[in-house]
Amino acid sequence: MNRAPMADVSNQGPPRHWAGTGNRRRSARGTGRGSRGGRRRGSAPRGGLVAGIVVALLVVGGLGAWTWWNDGYLFGIETPLAAEDYDGPGGEEVKVDIPEGANGAVIGEVLVENGVVASYGAFKRAFDQNPDAPGIQPGTHTLLTRMAAADAVATLARNEIDRGGLTVPEGLTVEQIRERMIAAGWPEKKTNQAFENIGDHLPEQAGGNPEGWLFPQTYDVRPGKTPPADVVRMMVEMTISQLEDAGAPQERWEDVLIRASLIEREAARPEDRPRMSGVIQRRLDQNWYLGIDAAVLYGTGRTSGALTRAELDDASNPYNLRKHKGLPPTPISNPGRASIDAALAPADGTEMYWVTVNHETGETKFATSDAEFQELVAELRQWEAENPDWHE
Repeated sequence: MNRAPMADVSNQGPPRHWAGTGNRRRSARGTGRGSRGGRRRGSAPRGGLVAGIVVALLVVGGLGAWTWWNDGYLFGIETPLAAEDYDGPGGEEVKVDIPEGANGAVIGEVLVENGVVASYGAFKRAFDQNPDAPGIQPGTHTLLTRMAAADAVATLARNEIDRGGLTVPEGLTVEQIRERMIAAGWPEKKTNQAFENIGDHLPEQAGGNPEGWLFPQTYDVRPGKTPPADVVRMMVEMTISQLEDAGAPQERWEDVLIRASLIEREAARPEDRPRMSGVIQRRLDQNWYLGIDAAVLYGTGRTSGALTRAELDDASNPYNLRKHKGLPPTPISNPGRASIDAALAPADGTEMYWVTVNHETGETKFATSDAEFQELVAELRQWEAENPDWHE
């Protein structure tokens, strides 16, 4: 509150009408008359009364201001001035976005706007009383409408955040990611356009083909808030970032993603990835066919299901690694970081084969010789016979 400055009276002389009277006797007599009169004797009590009223008003005003500042609570006791609050426990579920850099004031306003708390005052009091409140993180929090302010603050402070609107699992193809975005709410037309123009974001090493370059993770994006083109760009940029962080030489980026994509589609357990990478490297070194059926399947335009004999024998499929030596022409999926790391660090050894002997658990076994390999194939056939109703 702005106040006018008080006048400095410390060096001022007597009132002007006293100046130059030179009559001490008259002055004294005047004073004497005043002391005898009833009017002056009564003035002192009236002044005390006024002063008492002023003090009382100041005290009441001060307590009122203190109560207002403390959201209607006076020394911890609720008064009629207390800010409105819900009793809880709450109603419908609501997603609330807490922006980056939001302080308590901003958070309170967001909750009031979303119908989570009844008033900013109630939220402020609950925020000030919760020692964990300053640690509330930005992101999407799941709350309820009509919550008690203390419950709302406690829920926020747990930081159980929905950190993204789009989750891309490892091993999906570009087409599957496009379909996933449309299903999540991005407009089909704009999403298709984003994928048609994806080459604008790809590095030269991709050769214009986006397969393998859309990094799988959870992205903090939302339909209606993040344009599809920005989502695609973020995925490509994240792939480049992961390749650089993994130490992949730039000239090998496409090669690494191709190997990683094969591993991603074949491996079910983390410990199998480096071993598969080792088998791939040794087969390439010895000019063997890779024979990886996941690549054959990709070339047919599918990502699941059994391959027919005709499909396995189809040499027109450039991804048929039973008929074409070397790596496939492009990645066959979008691999995660674990598969990228495995592609860069193949395990040493003599293993030349792997067979997934249990499709349900993903258990995979490795072999060095053809004879061992045939034993593993027999184990797989036995499992398939015992599980005729299992479908990938």
